[in-house]
Amino acid sequence: MNIQPEGESLRKAVKWISEEEKAGSAKSRRQLMEAACLKFNLTPMEAEYLSRSYKNTIE
Repeated sequence: MNIQPEGESLRKAVKWISEEEKAGSAKSRRQLMEAACLKFNLTPMEAEYLSRSYKNTIE
């Protein structure tokens, strides 16, 4: 059984989005956020936090 600290998936998602943008991903930030939610299996609450964190910068 793999137990992660609360919020670890969210931190990984933010880091992944940042790395994808630095690498020059052709996807918009919204697309990256949606992919991160699936990739890191974020809860609806975590997805909402992610959305709010980036709300002023979504392309």
